[in-house]
Amino acid sequence: MHELGLCSAIVDTIERRAGERPVAKVRVHVGRLLHVHPEAFDQSFAMAAMGTVADGAVAELVLLPVKAQCPAGHTWEDEHIPPACPTCGSVEVALVGGDELLLESIEYRG
Repeated sequence: MHELGLCSAIVDTIERRAGERPVAKVRVHVGRLLHVHPEAFDQSFAMAAMGTVADGAVAELVLLPVKAQCPAGHTWEDEHIPPACPTCGSVEVALVGGDELLLESIEYRG
């Protein structure tokens, strides 16, 4: 389950930024190319956060679409790797997004 590795890295980043402040909620953006399953992410985050400043925090997962572009310059978003450009039909497709992993925000407990 690669979600546990991702969540461990996220918790490491949270700990560096939060210091000693207890965390209530985080928001994480993940591209669909990373194939993260929301349920596995939730469980993995809870496990990785145990005993840290993020213990008990809610992790909001935002899945980002795959972004692609063809040689003609058409760009589009999809849930999966597209086989061809929906505008011109070109099969020369470059992936230009969808592999992001970004800790967007940290909310601290009051």
